Amino acid sequence: MDDELKTRLIDRLDIDTGHSAALGLRVVFVEEGAASMAAPWRPELVGDPDTDVIAGGVVTSLLDHCSGLAVTTLPTGYPCATLDLRIDYMRPAAPRATVTAEARCYKLTRSIAFVRAEAWDLDRNDLIATAQSAFSLNPPTKARPQ
Repeated sequence: MDDELKTRLIDRLDIDTGHSAALGLRVVFVEEGAASMAAPWRPELVGDPDTDVIAGGVVTSLLDHCSGLAVTTLPTGYPCATLDLRIDYMRPAAPRATVTAEARCYKLTRSIAFVRAEAWDLDRNDLIATAQSAFSLNPPTKARPQ
């Protein structure tokens, strides 16, 4: 994947998905069929003020956005929409820690992309959550003859 395409994908993520911008999600890397994003810790993202742990909903959004970004890097270049997202939470994030996710598309059909993702904080080998998802591929519609 060339640098220009990477830049366009990252820019589109900021423009088209205000939710990711509001959460402060940032792209770590993109390559064909894979992506990594991070959710830097911020006080307004804390789920429980007594623990200073980033909210589970932020982790869910991070995994979903990262998985969708992995799909948009595929050669089809089609926009996508989440059809199904299953997340297994294994533990809360560490207090005041950035959460990072990595997603990879492992199967592509004519209309569906299947993705697996992982999220972690301080140690890549001590996962916070894993996700498995399916995305619909949305090719441009053909113009109807007038």
